[in-house]
Amino acid sequence: MPDSLSARLRAVAQQLADAGVPDPLVDAELLIGHVLGLGRGELQAAVVRGDGLEDADAARLDALVSRRAAREPLQHLTGVAAFRHLELAVGPGVFVPRPETETVVQIAIDALMESASPSPIAIDLGTGSGAIALAMATEVPHARVFAVERSLEAHAWAARNTADAENLTLVLDDLATAFDELRGTASVVISNPPYVPDDAIPRDPEVRLHDPAQALYGGADGLDVVRVISRRAQELLHPGGLLVLEHGELQGASIRALLEADGWRAAATHEDLTRRDRATTALSR
Repeated sequence: MPDSLSARLRAVAQQLADAGVPDPLVDAELLIGHVLGLGRGELQAAVVRGDGLEDADAARLDALVSRRAAREPLQHLTGVAAFRHLELAVGPGVFVPRPETETVVQIAIDALMESASPSPIAIDLGTGSGAIALAMATEVPHARVFAVERSLEAHAWAARNTADAENLTLVLDDLATAFDELRGTASVVISNPPYVPDDAIPRDPEVRLHDPAQALYGGADGLDVVRVISRRAQELLHPGGLLVLEHGELQGASIRALLEADGWRAAATHEDLTRRDRATTALSR
């Protein structure tokens, strides 16, 4: 007789809780739903109905739960990460997009929507999975979006995610030199760069062990790549264009000072939905 879905859900959630997984019930629902091909709502309905879990599905689930209990990222197990209205393919070799970045990209989307240009240009420096670039391309379809990634592994994921976006151009290159042909034309340059200081090793095993180091660490103060972006974005933006930088909650003041020293105007830091400083913007001269 198949196991009760209800009993299995409770057991999986407890196993994940014992392993220190932050949202054990949510992850349990998502893992079981992944195995059964069900969304969370559909799974919850199946639990209420008293549905069971066949042996083959139970065995597959057990293997995934063991990996999640070892703190392998949930998104690596399911192969997808939600970002705004998107479902992105992710896995080893690419940074898993975070919910806080959804509020950062909104700043860029608003700027593109308000642009007087009939086809404003946006550039995503260090696109990773393509999350930011694809959000801009799909939510502002009259924009022309350009994205660069230098990691072969991450670029492969971004290429898969952005393949169907006709207004998005992805290149494998260095953000310090890419898109020379776009100098002085961009309305928005945005980046979620590596900004963790080299000696500030993240506590979460999912981040420490599975996110690519080059997507995390940004030198002694975490701002080495920000300095490169500050110079490059000034070359890419037209006068009055907007730079949007994601960063850690304690870096806003340092980044504003850096940008002001480089000649940017109106540097300002913005909070995310948890009221933590998350992004700094500035206008090009």
